[in-house]
Amino acid sequence: MNIDFDMKDVAAVGRGLLDSIAGLTEIPSGAFNIRADGKSIGRASTKAVEIISKKDKPGINIIIAPGTTGETVYIPVILTEPGLQDLVYNDFYIGEAATVEIIAGCGIHNDSCTESRHDGIHTFHVGKNAHVKYVERHYGEGNGEGTNVMNPTTVVNIEKNGYMEMETTQIKGVDSTERVTRATLGEGARIVISEKIMTHGRQHATTDFKVDMNGEGSTANVVSRSVARDDSRQQFNADLRGNNRCHGHSECDAIIMDNAVVSSLPQITANSTEAELIHEAAIGKIAGEQLEKLMSLGLTEKEAEDKIIGGFLK
Repeated sequence: MNIDFDMKDVAAVGRGLLDSIAGLTEIPSGAFNIRADGKSIGRASTKAVEIISKKDKPGINIIIAPGTTGETVYIPVILTEPGLQDLVYNDFYIGEAATVEIIAGCGIHNDSCTESRHDGIHTFHVGKNAHVKYVERHYGEGNGEGTNVMNPTTVVNIEKNGYMEMETTQIKGVDSTERVTRATLGEGARIVISEKIMTHGRQHATTDFKVDMNGEGSTANVVSRSVARDDSRQQFNADLRGNNRCHGHSECDAIIMDNAVVSSLPQITANSTEAELIHEAAIGKIAGEQLEKLMSLGLTEKEAEDKIIGGFLK
């Protein structure tokens, strides 16, 4: 069942948020669900993708038919009402041998002096031989003194030879975030996670990854790149557990600036003699020679810093 929807029905500030987090300037041609200020305002399903509301709690079920190809599903969330506390549960059922891209994310506009908050709990059930690309962007804005809080939780269960790629980005304007990811991998299953975060002011960001590689031949690759500026704080936690013949790799690279604080707490546990696990971490400031080289080309120090940061987070 589709909900009648026209992008003109969304206020200009909301349209700007949708563009920032999902690249949406008009109604998508395929399946989508747009949630604004605590409720769905637009929805469409296709023959291969069914989106239905949950009956017991806020959220939706997204059901991808087996063998699906060429589908992109948009499920962005925006908050523009001041002081709104939004909680949503979304479950994704990816059929066997399906290939799909899912574009999510949350944008908050807060001009008030109160907290605006979105908590999203996303659970993925990835079938055998299925391939999923999941893109999630977070963005906050507003002229008030209120805070923008986003707490995404992602739970992933991947069956035999399934694959999931997660690309998560915190663009700017998020005052506090607790980012939790839990993944369980079956035989031959693979997960690739790429996280990019920038914090500034007095913002705080915590990332917590836990991956259980239960299946023989399973693989996990977790890479976090972040920039911490001003008085912001970041903490990266990664826990990879090899419970069979598997390969796991986690990496945390951070640029620290001004009075910021960054910590990395890696943990790798081999519960099998055939588990191969690696962790890498690097935290440091922008190299002086990099700045000098760009400034010699005519850039100001700030322009040079922005150029380096942009390349680092690309």
